[in-house]
Amino acid sequence: MTRSAAIELGQFLKTRRAELTPRSVGLPHSGATRRVPGLRREEVAMLAAISTDYYTRLEQGRMQVSEPVLSAIARVLRLNEDQRAYVFELAGRETGRSRRHEVQTVNPQLQRLLDDLGSIPAMVLGRQMDVLAWNPLAAALVGDFGQIPPEDRNYAKMVFSDRMKDLYADWEDTALITVAQLRMEVAHSAGSPRLTALVNELSERDPDFRRWWAARHVAARTVGTKTLNHPVAGTLVLEWDTLTASTDPDQQLVIWTAKPGTPTHDGLRILASWAAGSHQSAPGTAS
Repeated sequence: MTRSAAIELGQFLKTRRAELTPRSVGLPHSGATRRVPGLRREEVAMLAAISTDYYTRLEQGRMQVSEPVLSAIARVLRLNEDQRAYVFELAGRETGRSRRHEVQTVNPQLQRLLDDLGSIPAMVLGRQMDVLAWNPLAAALVGDFGQIPPEDRNYAKMVFSDRMKDLYADWEDTALITVAQLRMEVAHSAGSPRLTALVNELSERDPDFRRWWAARHVAARTVGTKTLNHPVAGTLVLEWDTLTASTDPDQQLVIWTAKPGTPTHDGLRILASWAAGSHQSAPGTAS
């Protein structure tokens, strides 16, 4: 575990500890005034059957942690599945994914799949939420990726742009989950200068990002629903799903779909017709 990962792990545990109360973890409430919110370090240590000194050094980023101890702490702090995966990656105890920082190119099989998805908006996200490839309908739906400089072709950065704030009817919910997903990338790409620069840029530029980043919420990309106010297709309520490439777990195909017969399904057909006659620079890949 790197020094930066150890510090982040400690800060994350401290944040989660502050969200709990003695009663929520089965401890009796004495009625005495508590100087700090949440559980005390000694209470977490007692419940996890470790010494207070050990846990204190862990929160201070001065301790390597074993898998059994981390499991016990995760249980005490009531971590959900995504939060548990996050701390295990930070601690280097999830070794299924290598931490690579080189430039990515889209998987050829995913590119062929994109090319065949004419009626479904789809794009490929890589490490740190970089947009690696997209199809014409995704460009028509979200924005013309081909007109964005490659170094800025990042979904998290796009979400905090003025255009996205107008496009997403549920922008705050979308932005919150985006921040949580980006924080998960901290564990996947620990020590990445690009990720550090991205977080610093968004923190300086947007007070909402700065506040949500400090909350240290995490989430994996799975499934969900987004509502868009599209200038061409109108209101679209889209279900999104994420498919991970078996040949490269660092690349995920994100698709937006709608049930046949719904106004959103009809809206996508209208958008596809509009995209076919427009000058969107898609399909494409990141250069």
